[in-house]
Amino acid sequence: MSAQQEVLAGGACGVEARAVVAAATAMELSVVIPCLNEGLTVGRCVLKAVGALRKAGIVGEVIVADNGSTDGSAEIAESAGARVVRVAQRGYGSALSGGIAEAHGAYVLMADADDSYDFEHIPRFVEPLRAGQDLVMGNRFRGGIERKAMPPLHRYLGNPVLTGLGRLFFRSPCGDFHCGMRAFRRDSYLKMDIRSTGMEFASEMVVKASLLGMRVGEAPTTLRPDGRDRRPHLRTWRDGWRHLRFLLMYSPRWLFLYPGVLLMAAGTAGCAWLLPGPKVVGGVEFDVHTLLYALMAVLLGFQLVAFAVFTKVFAISEGLLPEDPRMTRIFRYVTLETGLMAGGLLTLLGIAGSIFAVSGWARLGFGNLDPEHTLRVVMPSVFAFTLGVQVFFSSFFLSILGLRRRR
Repeated sequence: MSAQQEVLAGGACGVEARAVVAAATAMELSVVIPCLNEGLTVGRCVLKAVGALRKAGIVGEVIVADNGSTDGSAEIAESAGARVVRVAQRGYGSALSGGIAEAHGAYVLMADADDSYDFEHIPRFVEPLRAGQDLVMGNRFRGGIERKAMPPLHRYLGNPVLTGLGRLFFRSPCGDFHCGMRAFRRDSYLKMDIRSTGMEFASEMVVKASLLGMRVGEAPTTLRPDGRDRRPHLRTWRDGWRHLRFLLMYSPRWLFLYPGVLLMAAGTAGCAWLLPGPKVVGGVEFDVHTLLYALMAVLLGFQLVAFAVFTKVFAISEGLLPEDPRMTRIFRYVTLETGLMAGGLLTLLGIAGSIFAVSGWARLGFGNLDPEHTLRVVMPSVFAFTLGVQVFFSSFFLSILGLRRRR
C-alpha cells in the first residue's frame, strides 16, 4: 500500500482525533514531527501517532513542522490528521522550534518523520512527565536497535563517544544523547531557551536541562530501519563534528580550564625543577632550553584559564549558560582592582629582573655572557613581564564582559 493510500485509509482516524482534540478543554500532549521531503513515511508516522494517542486515552494533537518540502509531504500529513506548521527557516532545530511554538499541549513529544521510531511507546514518555520529570529521553540501546537500523560507526563509536562526553562534561544521566524521540514539559522547554537551529538542537536540549538542574529521565524505545527511499539528511562526519564542537563550546571547563590548569601545573613544576640549575636524568641533561618550554607552558596555561573565565562570563551574560554560584562567590574577591594589582606586581618583577640582568652584563663590560646562568634570570624576567601585562589587560577585558551580567 502506498503512503497516500495509507493516509486515505486512515483519514477517518485523523478526523476523529481532531474532533476529540477540539472537544477537549485542556490538551495534554503535542506530538511534533519535523519534516523535509518525507512524503513516503510522514503519513504513516502521523497515523501511528494519532492511533497511539487514541489507544492510550491521551488528549493530544499531532503537528508536522514542514521545513519546505516539495514532495507533497505537508498535504499527506494533513490528510492523515496532522496540523501542519510551515517553517521557512531551514534546519532541524528550526523546524522543531517552529512546531513546538505552535503546540497547545502541556507536554511535547518529538520524533522523526522517517518511520524509524515506535509511536506506540508514547505512554512510556508521558507517564514520567506526569510524575514530575522535565525531560524524558528515549534510549535505543535499552529498547533495542534492529539490524541495519543504525550504521555500525554510529552505534559502536559515534553515539557512545558523544554520549560519554555529554555525561562527563555535564553530568547528564542520559545513555543515548542523540535519540530523536523524546518528550518534555513545554514550560521546561521554554526555560531552556534553546538557540540552535541545526542538528545541535537535540544536544542543546539535554545540555541545558542538565545545567539547569532539571529532572531528566529515560524511556526505552526501539529503532528500526527507516522507510526512506533516499539517503538520510544526517551526514556522519559533518554532523558528528558539529555535535562534538557544540559539547566543547558549552563546556569551557573541559575545553579551556582543565587543559589550562594542567599546562600551568606541569610548567610550574618544570620551572621549579630547572631554575636552580641543570638536571640529568638517564644520561640526558635538561637545561635552559627545557626551562624555556616550561615557562611557555605556564603562559599558555594562563591564557586557556583566562579563555575559560571569559567564555563562562559571556555565556552567562547572553543566557547561554545558567548562573554559576561558585563564580559569583569568586568575583566577590577577584575584582578589577585585584587583577590590576597582580598584573602590575608581575610586570614590575619582570622589569626588576631585567634591570638586574642588564646590570650584571654591565659589570662584565657588556662582553660575552654564560647563557646557562644569564638565561636563568632573563627568561623568568621576560616571563613575569609578559604574564603581568596579560593579567593586567585580561582584568579589564573580564570587567567589560561582566558589565551586562552585573546590570
